[in-house]
Amino acid sequence: MWSEQFADVGAVEADAADVAGAPAEKSAAGVAWDLSAFFSGPDDPAIERAFRDTAAQAEAFAARYRGTINTPDGVTADHLLMALQEAENLQETILKLSAYASLLFAADTSQEAHRTLMQRVEEHTTGLRNQLLFFDLEWLDAPEARAQQLIDDPLLAPYRHYLSSERRFKPHTLTEPEERLMNDKDLTGINAWQRFFAEFNAAQRFKVQVNGQAREVNQSEALTLQRDPDRGVRRAAFEAFYGGLESQGQVLSFVYDTRFHDHLVTSRLRKYADPIAPRHLANEIDAEAVHTMMDVVERNYPLAHRYFALKAGLLGLPKLELYDQYAPLLDAKEHVTFNEAREIILSALGRFSPAFEDIARRFYDERWIDADPRNGKRGGAFCAGVSPSAHPYILCNYNDDLRDVMTVAHELGHGIHFYLSRRQTLFNFYMSLPVAETASVFAEMLVFDDLLAGLSDPRKRLALIAGKLEDSFATLFRQTVLTRFEQLVYAARAKGRLSGAQIGDLWLQANAPYYGDAVSLTKGYEWGWSYIPHFINTPFYCYAYAFGELLVLALYGKYRREGAAFVPRYTALLESGGSLSPAEQLALVGVDIHDAGFWQVGFGELQRLMDEAERLAAATQV
Repeated sequence: MWSEQFADVGAVEADAADVAGAPAEKSAAGVAWDLSAFFSGPDDPAIERAFRDTAAQAEAFAARYRGTINTPDGVTADHLLMALQEAENLQETILKLSAYASLLFAADTSQEAHRTLMQRVEEHTTGLRNQLLFFDLEWLDAPEARAQQLIDDPLLAPYRHYLSSERRFKPHTLTEPEERLMNDKDLTGINAWQRFFAEFNAAQRFKVQVNGQAREVNQSEALTLQRDPDRGVRRAAFEAFYGGLESQGQVLSFVYDTRFHDHLVTSRLRKYADPIAPRHLANEIDAEAVHTMMDVVERNYPLAHRYFALKAGLLGLPKLELYDQYAPLLDAKEHVTFNEAREIILSALGRFSPAFEDIARRFYDERWIDADPRNGKRGGAFCAGVSPSAHPYILCNYNDDLRDVMTVAHELGHGIHFYLSRRQTLFNFYMSLPVAETASVFAEMLVFDDLLAGLSDPRKRLALIAGKLEDSFATLFRQTVLTRFEQLVYAARAKGRLSGAQIGDLWLQANAPYYGDAVSLTKGYEWGWSYIPHFINTPFYCYAYAFGELLVLALYGKYRREGAAFVPRYTALLESGGSLSPAEQLALVGVDIHDAGFWQVGFGELQRLMDEAERLAAATQV
């Protein structure tokens, strides 16, 4: 309950989500979110009042409820209801303060005022969590029979899922003094390393030769250039980027090795049998379902090999190098301004549901989006859902490319999901990570189909389909690779400290089955792990992307078959927020996540696109 609930939720890949064309004059320049709904700035006196007020409210809550949740006679339902409602109100206030600091920092990590506020908020919220730990612990200590009576009590029906899901963590919860120590050590431990990693990455610059001229670019731009039509530019950007990472290898290796060790220590102290187990528990998904899904993904790697072979032929190459993987198939990049993207996305959403279009329009009109790809800003993309009483916010780095359109559509899908789930109370607001990807990928599919329907040129249709396949592969295959890499690296770290070279070997080992013989693992890629923030911020996050992508491919097939009748059921799914487990939510639309056959259905959709790509390639002889 008192954990840090504000988090980055969304990006296709936070390490490379916004990596498209980068013209000198970017249409999203100046497009920044308006955070004045929280505070006027980092020096707003209201921030100091918020610190004081939340401290006083936490103290009052502790005085009122400590020792009353787990009593010999058992807490009454009305007393627990009152406590839950007061806890939500307090948590909402804390979350808004945390959200403001986090969003401010993400928008410009270089500002000392932003760093200072971020650290102050982390220290403050840690203190509050320590003061309020008793509430969670007393609920977990309540006898099973009495706890179940309360969970089943009609008065507590709005909190039934929350109360039952909290008790999942009982075997892994420590005593109150131990939990306080864990929170305190994180301040100068993993939290500090996460801040350092974000600042370090945002500050890195890479020197690339483009058309005979030296350019100094940031991380997002360096990744952008690896999609350039000119193979020489792609190769130069690849070498500069990974060479730059290698030059910082000692620092990056130490940060990652420390993160791996910290997670292993925490997992051991909390009695988790496997370092991935905390993520399964937090996601409310059992290991069997995840293993089934990942096994199906890996059995379909030949589909990727088939596509890579097709693309090599289209590019006139005997075999792809890694820097050819995202090369555009057209002679020039498709330039799409931020305003053009807005109309494309709103039109596609409106055809599905006018209500969805209205919600998305508010993100643009009311400045809930920060799209300017400026220096100092955090890379990638995310959508932050703060609380039921606050609207969501989107961060991206828009570089005027068709891929950026899909990134914004993805994040707006998250935004719509968060907006619809605001009808839930706070403790039922946050959807689990796998289900969180449902609306984002669905929005991408709507925009993709709309764009494809508007294209008559076979070459442009082929390029769009190829881009969709590449995005789907990045979400399905690559995110599975990232998860396998984490499994490998944690198993290795359990035996001792890891050097950058050792981590790189494991990275290549995890990537090899995906690329097979179709793509050369170009020298330098052994450092491909060293800029991915998920490994630092949220261990084993990535399988949720594959889960969400396959789920949506199947659901989208249902929508194509059922049409308008599908819309209200899908809307109800999003409105449920986190009030049901993922299995319960998906059962409402006829999905069994333990069925390998269900997961294979999603690949049927990709097979259809692959067949069309091959047909268009043969017909156009690109």
